[in-house]
Amino acid sequence: MSEEQKPTFEENLTTLENIVAQLEQGDIPLEQALAQFQKGVALSKDLQGTLQGAEKTLATMMNDQDQEQAFETPQGGTGDAD
Repeated sequence: MSEEQKPTFEENLTTLENIVAQLEQGDIPLEQALAQFQKGVALSKDLQGTLQGAEKTLATMMNDQDQEQAFETPQGGTGDAD
């Protein structure tokens, strides 16, 4: 049995870009255009989910006790930017 590997973010993005280019040319049959559009929407949702996951990961950091905490400025700071 062979395991199917999920395409990488970059591979999905390239596929989506190719679909958009094909649809912009407008020289494919309607049925194929609809199928490509549906595939593009699904890829777009998958890519957006990946980006949101990455954003969530980058918005947290580990503290000294190896616990995740929000990555933001400490409360009660002076806020002086002079």
